[in-house]
Amino acid sequence: MFFLITNDCIACGTCLESCPGRAIIEGAMYRIDPVKCDGCGTCYQVCLAGAVIQY
Repeated sequence: MFFLITNDCIACGTCLESCPGRAIIEGAMYRIDPVKCDGCGTCYQVCLAGAVIQY
């Protein structure tokens, strides 16, 4: 399973701190490094803005 951070991202840092694979890349809007992401879904579960989607 793969995850994507949408434009709804508020860059709160919750997913960044929670990602066990350190796959979240900081910026004005966060991104997920598909190489580092293991598909665990933690970012999806903890996102306060609902900005992480499965695809």
